[in-house]
Amino acid sequence: MKNVIHAKCVKCGKTYEASPNLTNCGCGGILDVVYDYDYIKKKLTREKLAARPNTMWRYRELLPVEETTPDTPLRVGWSPLYEADRLAGQLGVKKLWIKDDGQNPTASLKDRASAMAVAKAREAGAKIIACSSTGNAASSLAGNAAAAGLRTFIFVPERAPKGKVAQLMTFGANVISVQGNYEETFELSKKAIEKWGWYNRNAAINPYLSEGKKTVSLEIAEQLGWKMPDYLAISVGDGCTIAGVWKGLKDLYAIGWIDSLPRLISAQAEGCHPINRAIAENKPWQPMEENTLADSIAVGVPRNADKALMAIRESNGIVVNVTDEEIMAAQKLLGTTCGVFGEPAGVTGTAGLKKLCGQGVIGKDDTVVSVVTGNGLKDVANAIKFCGEPMKLPNDLDALVEEIDRRGLKTE
Repeated sequence: MKNVIHAKCVKCGKTYEASPNLTNCGCGGILDVVYDYDYIKKKLTREKLAARPNTMWRYRELLPVEETTPDTPLRVGWSPLYEADRLAGQLGVKKLWIKDDGQNPTASLKDRASAMAVAKAREAGAKIIACSSTGNAASSLAGNAAAAGLRTFIFVPERAPKGKVAQLMTFGANVISVQGNYEETFELSKKAIEKWGWYNRNAAINPYLSEGKKTVSLEIAEQLGWKMPDYLAISVGDGCTIAGVWKGLKDLYAIGWIDSLPRLISAQAEGCHPINRAIAENKPWQPMEENTLADSIAVGVPRNADKALMAIRESNGIVVNVTDEEIMAAQKLLGTTCGVFGEPAGVTGTAGLKKLCGQGVIGKDDTVVSVVTGNGLKDVANAIKFCGEPMKLPNDLDALVEEIDRRGLKTE
């Protein structure tokens, strides 16, 4: 890859050739892909970019793939960025945009990482890809691999929502539902991958995944005309997504396409926030129990904590924890003001933003992008539980009138 210099350990600094099968450093540290920005500046122009298809692969010069590696089959990326004026007014901020990444093929931001994993697996000549996941990474890998003709073995904790498991089964994945939490699920997948030599899509083991995820921030910058907001809010679980977002922003800054960097807002669930706790207490992160309905960010042992903590600190970021009730309230708020249906984990960034606005941390002169990382159809049970059931009536207009009056609903 002419655009990549090497991969470098974020702990000890050791460098590695950027081969398709890269995992962690020998010291246990996570690797980071280092680019040749001078080469990229010569090869990539805004005019060239504007002529390309609207997928994540439009940013090839900023991605760690060979020039001859084909785009993956599914249309991943270029999700809508909505200007949310009504919600901005309610929260009391100058400008707010909602990046709806639930519009990706398998309905989550994780498609970006999985598409990258499929591309690198092809480069490695692999036929089987495996991962552990709380749900979204699993379904995104299964779908993207199926489209590319690759087989998958997927490990999920038994609490994974049925909607996500249904996706896995439909995509033809070999699904192992592990009787335990995410950490136990991860450990079983790790042993199986080592035993059979499958291509590893696990976050913070495969350094290329955050490179795929960073395309969400590349898109945000382009969709905003390369003018960055003051803040970017995102849900955080294992840390891979927020690390990728920051990497993409730094890449654009390094090639001179943006002249400022936003502060990151790291939003985690009150019932599982090991990364935010480490920042708030200025201590090394410690494991936590996984007590939240936001399953996709219920990660008590974050595998990409090092990069996530670096991203938050480098951006002078803000950490905020929200309760399950605040998360579900944000889900309904997004729906009623923006028409965007996000799953609980997907709207946690917006829940965190709402809380910070209420505290006066984010003010009336600030501009913000909030990323919705997954679609609400992945977990309808919690949405119905919070929002309530529909009116259940016979085919009787008088009964309808009576119920509308009882509820005090406006009909004009």
